Amino acid sequence: MTAAQYQHLLVARDGDTVHITMNRPKRRNTLSSDHLTELLTAFRAAGSSDATGIVLGAAGPVFSAGHDFTDVASRYLLEVRELLTLCTEVMSAIQTVPQVVIARVHGLATAAGCQLVASCDLAVAAESAGFALPGGKGGWFCHTPAVPVARAIGRKRLMELALTGDTIDAHTAEQWGLINRVVPDADLDAAVAELMARATRGSRASKALGKRTLYAQLDRPETDAYTIAVEVMAAASQLPGAQEGMAAFLEKRQPVWPD
Repeated sequence: MTAAQYQHLLVARDGDTVHITMNRPKRRNTLSSDHLTELLTAFRAAGSSDATGIVLGAAGPVFSAGHDFTDVASRYLLEVRELLTLCTEVMSAIQTVPQVVIARVHGLATAAGCQLVASCDLAVAAESAGFALPGGKGGWFCHTPAVPVARAIGRKRLMELALTGDTIDAHTAEQWGLINRVVPDADLDAAVAELMARATRGSRASKALGKRTLYAQLDRPETDAYTIAVEVMAAASQLPGAQEGMAAFLEKRQPVWPD
């Protein structure tokens, strides 16, 4: 699927970065089945490219209001399960692509929209941003959005966010660890680009392996995490990028990355 064929997304490449922009502003960028399918396709396509970074953003005043209730309300149990499985595949794709993925957040990111932010490797938010798991004050609790959010902010803060359903502002989200930093709205694009430049420097192959390993060991018991990390780090020492990095350090010169 080419960029021109997406109905709910704008996809463009700028240098080494692919920008995936949700483009359903009239529907508050809600995640219908069609929208999720396009997101999955776009992330898989970007993941198989030679890009080094992916920015997930949104058009309109809202980042994403989560699942599209128009889509959900008409579904039977098995169909809702299929929709949630598709959503989970999107979140997994964000974390399994070899590129660094940064969420560019403005406006509200609620429910599965907040889940998208938490699933990205890094997140930069404008001061206008807000974050919520509103199911706690409604009729459909945010069970799946809470999964990556819990891994970002910890148990007590998750419980407050999930049980109250209240919206937290961008500065609170930064303090809680849901996002990396908050900037004025006018500085959002520059801040995303600056963080991307720092996060993508170095060996691409080494970073891709590092990202995969970080997600593999997170939330495992420490002994299991070390078992994974030791084996991968030992193997990674033989990568051309690792060899060049060590040689450059020992020779007191700038590295010339082979990948």
